[in-house]
Amino acid sequence: MKKNISTYILSAVTLLSSCADLDQSSISSIDKDNFYQNESDIKVALNGVYQVLTDGSMNGPWNDELIFLNDLQSEYARRGTANSADITEIGNFAITPTNAFVETAWLYRYKAINRANILIDKVAENNSIGEKERNNYIRSAKFLRALYYFDLVRLFGDVPLVLHDGEGEGEPRTSKDIVYEQIVADLTEAEQITADFPKLSSEASSLAASGLLSKVYITWAQTDSEYSLAHKSDLYQKAISAADKVINSGKYHLIDKFIDNWSLDKKEGPELIFTVEHKFGINRNVTGHCVFSTGFTNTKLPVIAAINNDLYDNFDPNDQRRDASVTVRLFDPSQGEYFDFERLRFRKYIDTLYMANESAPYISGQNTSSSVLRYAEVLLVKAEAENELNGPTSSAYEALNAIRRRAYWSPYDNSQNQPTDGTTLELSGLSKEQFRDALQTERFKEFILEGNRWFDLKRWHHLVKTIKQHVPADDLKYKNITTRNYYLPLPEEQIVLNPKLEQNWGYAGETSGDPYAALGWD
Repeated sequence: MKKNISTYILSAVTLLSSCADLDQSSISSIDKDNFYQNESDIKVALNGVYQVLTDGSMNGPWNDELIFLNDLQSEYARRGTANSADITEIGNFAITPTNAFVETAWLYRYKAINRANILIDKVAENNSIGEKERNNYIRSAKFLRALYYFDLVRLFGDVPLVLHDGEGEGEPRTSKDIVYEQIVADLTEAEQITADFPKLSSEASSLAASGLLSKVYITWAQTDSEYSLAHKSDLYQKAISAADKVINSGKYHLIDKFIDNWSLDKKEGPELIFTVEHKFGINRNVTGHCVFSTGFTNTKLPVIAAINNDLYDNFDPNDQRRDASVTVRLFDPSQGEYFDFERLRFRKYIDTLYMANESAPYISGQNTSSSVLRYAEVLLVKAEAENELNGPTSSAYEALNAIRRRAYWSPYDNSQNQPTDGTTLELSGLSKEQFRDALQTERFKEFILEGNRWFDLKRWHHLVKTIKQHVPADDLKYKNITTRNYYLPLPEEQIVLNPKLEQNWGYAGETSGDPYAALGWD
């Protein structure tokens, strides 16, 4: 373990935050004991923690990894024409402990965590800058450490909790409840980041910490761990309280035009709470390539393809999220006319502004930002937590209906459309179960290809059932899915390095003792 998570120190090219132009500085061969001498050093070190979000040419968490690990493990996406065995494994629910995405999901996050740990400890000892600035850097690092651990605990379950450089060697997995406690502690402290410190949505902020906390609390409440089973109501209430901090701040709101959340000229939109900035040539959004790797052709599929065109028909024609999320037609600027696809394309990361640039080396949206947290999700977390705690309250309806009103709003003529099937736009009079179903439907439609779907199906405990209901029976996804797919396998390399790391159930040939079935998960 120590080999992989305690010796990394800022050895890659680091991105310095700027929406207009991403600068870069080489910071290899840094001596961590003699670094952190001034604020410039600390800023570079913090950027090194951010940098891991887009580490590597493909497998960085928000280059495309979380899209592959989430959306490819859903009922609506499959591997297209990619010749990668690792992507094929993920898309077919045949993932193995040697899968490259499994290995980098673990390694990259622990690399970032170790960078954060070093920064937190070193800056705490540094009196060369003022207390306010010192605390802001520490709290920003804790926000990122919490984000990386939140990924790890959802991907793998129990994981080693390492909070200081040099720790972790030979340690067993830490209970997920203890990991969640640390995530909450880090984000609670990050809520104290001062308002003048972050300048961009791609930087940690107090409200980003509150928004992420709301998501952490509702996820923890639904893990069926020892603590969550005993404190479910308390965790739901804390999710509501954290969401209310964001909602009541007045800083964020839903934008009229849904697709603008992925527009190059609107990267700092009022719906975007925390994003990952991409720029081609530095840290390109590989998802933007994978959704449109074929260009305008019907002879082959892109890397990330839809199971079938049913996904398009799942949306009401008046729901603006349909054509913003998936499309069967795009304007081809090279031909000056529309092109019709036989198999739909995922739309959010196809950058039409970039496509219209004749000198652009790629036609896909590799400059589009990745949305880690949008205001829409905070509203849906509040609605869900309210319903689970108290049933469909008025505040739960208001949060959910705000999402529906925007979905059926026409930004082109500023008019409020209605569902074409005759159902009401504003939901009311639902039972707790009916409201839960309606909310889960809205989350499905809202977050297509945003790295949420597998996490959602897991926390709702109906991953296998959903796949079986919506994937054709002759598809390998249908044939291979089992409850073992509630978590990824631990990387084989890590278990070899540290035999105390026990493999997740189902990845070592087990045929009995299913812990997920015992909890009633299906």
